[in-house]
Amino acid sequence: MSASFGSIKQIDAGVLKVADAEDGPTKGPAVLLLHGWPDDIDSYAEVTLLLAPAGYRMIVPYLRGYGTTRFLSDETVRNGQQAALAVDALLDALLDALLDALAVDALLDTLLDTLQIERAVVAGFDWGARTADILAALWPERVKALVAVRGDLIGSQAANQQPLPPQAALAWWYQDDFATERAGYEQYRREFKQLIWRLASPHWSFDEATFERTAASFANPDHVDSVIHHYRWRLELAEGESRYDTLEQRLAQGPVIPVPTTTLEGDANGAPHPESDAYRGNFTGKYDHRVITGGGGYNLPQEAPQAFAQAILDADRFLK
Repeated sequence: MSASFGSIKQIDAGVLKVADAEDGPTKGPAVLLLHGWPDDIDSYAEVTLLLAPAGYRMIVPYLRGYGTTRFLSDETVRNGQQAALAVDALLDALLDALLDALAVDALLDTLLDTLQIERAVVAGFDWGARTADILAALWPERVKALVAVRGDLIGSQAANQQPLPPQAALAWWYQDDFATERAGYEQYRREFKQLIWRLASPHWSFDEATFERTAASFANPDHVDSVIHHYRWRLELAEGESRYDTLEQRLAQGPVIPVPTTTLEGDANGAPHPESDAYRGNFTGKYDHRVITGGGGYNLPQEAPQAFAQAILDADRFLK
C-alpha cells in the first residue's frame, strides 16, 4: 500500500470549493501538482514525502469532479473543457483581464493567490499535464518551471477532428464510448478506472487498497458530468462556455512554452501519447526530456515517485 495524504483543506476559489492537500513549509518554494484521469491526489503522496525534506511547499488539489472538490452553485455548468481546468488553477477573476494582458496580474483572484503564491513549479500527468502546459504557455510569469508527463498535450477541437489510423484509434476506445453514451461510465466508473490503470500502466503492481482509496474520489456527484463533458467537448459533441472562447482560440494556435521544462515518458506507457520529437519544438526555454525505464506507465508520479520528484528538483534548478 502506498502513502496517502492526511487532512484536506477546502478553499473557495472561483466557481469551486477546491479541496487540496498540502505538505512542506508554508514559506517554502511552491510546487503545484495536478493529477489526471482516472486518478486523484494520491498519485502524488509519495512525491510529496520526497520533496518536503528539501523545503518545498506542495499544493495538490482535487480537480473539478474529483474527491471533495465541489461546485459552489447547482447552476454552474459541469464543464470539463481544457480552458476551464486551467482556469481552476488560476481561477475565474482573471477572465475579466484576458483582453488586456497588462491587467492580468492586477486582477488575478486565484488558487495560487488565495494561498499567497506568486510563482510555482507546476507539474502534472494526463489531464494535469495538459493543465500545467496551458498555465506555462499562457501565464509563464506565474510558472517557475514545468514538469509534464507525455510532453505538450495542449489541444484543439479542430485537431481532434482529424482521423486516426486504426491502431491509434483503438487506444482512444473510451473516448468513442463516452461520445455515444454516459450510462456505461455512470454505472461502471470503478471498472473503467481499473481497466485504464492496467492498460496504461501494464507493469504497475498496485494493490487493492491503493485502488480503493483513489476509486473513492469518483463518488463525487459532479464526476461523471465533468468527465463526459471533457471528452465530448474535445470532439465538438458538446458546447463549451463562451467565456472561455478567447482562451481556446489562443490554445488552438499552438502557443510555445517558454519556461524551464522537463518532460517525462514511461518506457511502458500504454496510454495514447506523442513521441517526444513531435513536441520538442514547442518548448523554447531550457529543456530536458527523460524516459523513465523499468516499466513506467502513464502515472509516473505514483509508479516512479523518485524519478518524478527528481525531475521537479532539476527543473527548478534550471534557474539557478
